[in-house]
Amino acid sequence: MQEQSYIPIAIEGIEPMAFPDVALYLKTGGNFVLYKSHGRDFSQLDADRLTSNKVEFLYVSPQDMDVINEYMEANVERFLKSEELTRTVKGKMIFQTSINFINDLFSNPKKTNDSDRIRRLIENLLTYLSGDVRTLSTLETVIAHNYHTFVHSLQVTALSIMIHSEAYMLKHDEMMDVGIGTLLHDFGKTFLPDEILNKTGRLTEEEIARFKRHPEEGYSYLKENTNLNDIALAIVRMHHERNNGNGYPRGIRGELIPRGAQVASACDFFCNMTMGRDGNKIMSPNICLHIMRHEMKGAFNEQILKALESIVCTDDTESNLPL
Repeated sequence: MQEQSYIPIAIEGIEPMAFPDVALYLKTGGNFVLYKSHGRDFSQLDADRLTSNKVEFLYVSPQDMDVINEYMEANVERFLKSEELTRTVKGKMIFQTSINFINDLFSNPKKTNDSDRIRRLIENLLTYLSGDVRTLSTLETVIAHNYHTFVHSLQVTALSIMIHSEAYMLKHDEMMDVGIGTLLHDFGKTFLPDEILNKTGRLTEEEIARFKRHPEEGYSYLKENTNLNDIALAIVRMHHERNNGNGYPRGIRGELIPRGAQVASACDFFCNMTMGRDGNKIMSPNICLHIMRHEMKGAFNEQILKALESIVCTDDTESNLPL
């Protein structure tokens, strides 16, 4: 089984004697070795032994992810309220649960019509983020263990929520819609062929044209198959539009682009420029913001850029943010 077939689970999220009975694997180099077989409980001794050996994650097979997702999503609210878990541990659990959730939606598009499930996840993300920029640094503990697309979706969501908290006075319901829209902003990529998504070289003009259809395709599917409102749908459809009209798919500009989509556009570009597919930082936040302000002058709303800068370029976060 290839590495990408395994899904990481943070040790802190594996409750002794309560975690679902599935096989668990250790990662050793590039190989995955069976740690606990089906039919054997994961005990407190297991948890203590792994923690003492600085093991952060065990891995599960994708065939077990339905039961794992159900368990994690059912318990994450309880984990967030626990006084025994540190904020870092809580962040690792909510971010990993969110990434598994996005993976599930992108792999099973019909599950996007479960609006209650999506809203519960965003509610828990809002609870954890709560306007504290330092919480974003916890993403560093899970980025290297997940597919780029899913981590990227979560990173854009977290930054978008933080920017809206920093720069705009939104009611809770609208913040929920912003979170849902940004979480699903790249949903249209589920309809792209792997040879385009995974291509390492330069795309051909035909491939670029095909790629640029993903915002409209994601929007069309979600509009037809879910009850998402216009705020969330606009983010999916317009997250590649630019303030100066140089974006796609429609090339609209300025106030014709809803605020949520303008924020998502800036966050999407920033995250793509600063985080590589392997999870490593490829450009500093300061350099990226310089490009966005000067080399792409007019592409992004200045109020949004100021809020973004205040979040990603502080003394506390610049060396720690997983960008």
